[in-house]
Amino acid sequence: MADERRPRSSGARKSSSSRPGSDARKGGTGRRDGAGASGAGRSGGGKPTGRSGGPRRDDAPGAGGPRKSGGSRTPQGAQGKGPQGRSGPRRDDAARGETREPRERRVDQETYDGPPLPDDITGAELSASARAQLKGLPEKLAARVARHLAAAGALIDEDAEVAYQHTLAAKARASRLAVVREAVGETAYAAGHYAEALAELRAAKRMNGATAYLPIMADCHRALGNPTRALELAKSPSVARFEASAKAEMTIVEAGARRDLGQLDAALRTLEVAPLNSKSREEWVVRLRYAYADTLEEAGRTNDALKWFHKTNAIDAEEATDAAERAEALEKKLDS
Repeated sequence: MADERRPRSSGARKSSSSRPGSDARKGGTGRRDGAGASGAGRSGGGKPTGRSGGPRRDDAPGAGGPRKSGGSRTPQGAQGKGPQGRSGPRRDDAARGETREPRERRVDQETYDGPPLPDDITGAELSASARAQLKGLPEKLAARVARHLAAAGALIDEDAEVAYQHTLAAKARASRLAVVREAVGETAYAAGHYAEALAELRAAKRMNGATAYLPIMADCHRALGNPTRALELAKSPSVARFEASAKAEMTIVEAGARRDLGQLDAALRTLEVAPLNSKSREEWVVRLRYAYADTLEEAGRTNDALKWFHKTNAIDAEEATDAAERAEALEKKLDS
């Protein structure tokens, strides 16, 4: 789910949304698009889901943490033990001719049930890679987990908190799958539960070895008041192998961490070695330019900031940022 994940510290969105990050500290905004491997994305496909909004919220870290989803030491798909340790349905279930879905007993019933599942969500919306990871589960269980992940993907831009609750329900049933932990981490990040997001993405990384989560994890460290740790992740050797868009995201997070530390000159240098003048009009270039313009303004270089807000707006065909408004405000400031 984090193949091209857009951290909260990168670029600014024109309009705020209900998702966390829309009223945040300077240093850019987070942006995620589409659906990632975890399937908690928009229509099952290929890119991570997520939010586009303003910079990271200062009041978000640690706020409103989730209900504990716990963890089970029982292998996924294992049924309850019957008398004398035999595997199979519990005696009271068997008497009714029922077999319960395996569940992790450390979560409360509300978390386990999750939010209501929309009737039109079938689980087929997930990416092929996500569905493949669910094949080791019993059929009924896999179907339920798939629906919760797909529902999370459908809702993440509209209501990140509800999307997060859907992934917690999936985790309560299948906590040992990387695809599930990744989805919990990404929706937690979108909902502003940064400590939970960091823990879940670490778990997913231990399970599948993926490094694509690093920009998000670094941004979580920023949100939690640890920019130094964010800088350490930005220097990870694996970052050198990232695609251009992912490198741009990490660059923006790194510059944001420098700003958190009051190192404006270092933040500007970090951005200046990035491809700010790329002829590409892809969104990662828009976001790099916006972050640079924003940092220039904070550094008091108003004329340079105006120039780069104009350069940002020139390639922002989707009007994803408020670069035009920022440029107009600076022009008025200079004229006054």
